[in-house]
Amino acid sequence: MDIYQIISFLAASVLLTLLPGPDILFVVAQSITSGWRSGVAVALGLCSGLIVHTTAVALGLAALLATHPVALTGVKVLGALYLLYLAYMSWGEKGLRISKSEGKQGYAKLMKVGFVMNVLNPKVLLFYLAFLPQFVVPGTSTILQVFILGAVFFIQALAIFSVVAYFAGLLNRAVEQSAASRHIGKIKSTVFVLIAANLLWL
Repeated sequence: MDIYQIISFLAASVLLTLLPGPDILFVVAQSITSGWRSGVAVALGLCSGLIVHTTAVALGLAALLATHPVALTGVKVLGALYLLYLAYMSWGEKGLRISKSEGKQGYAKLMKVGFVMNVLNPKVLLFYLAFLPQFVVPGTSTILQVFILGAVFFIQALAIFSVVAYFAGLLNRAVEQSAASRHIGKIKSTVFVLIAANLLWL
């Protein structure tokens, strides 16, 4: 792999990561309602899920799944059900509980949520299957190149999500002091339902 290949891939990855989507929406919502550290925890979980997708593409599992629509639909339904479960569990939540009192345990929980959301989203897998091979060149191990590209995408996505989380988290204090703080659970539930709808129908 040459430097031009890496730079081209990085530029394309940054542009794609900055596009409005369910992942960045979740990071923003979590940061606003629970603080920027919670947003970063979610971002780390989401990006960790990319490791699974990268491995699937490198080993050919993604191509295999893409030829079996029933399997992809099953993963999609599981992902949507998980998001709806999170929406149900979040509905009655009040106050900035995770960022204020749960500490490291709360951050670990958020990382897990982000990880599962990403892994159970077949759209990410299909995106990786279509995107990564475009930057693979003959002459070098395809598997090695896919893992390198996956690592580059992971790093830039985590960096961008973390910056977004920090700036969205600046609104946290304003939300805490407003009447909206009493409805944080409902806000989170709405976000989860919207992401589930995106996963199923868009």
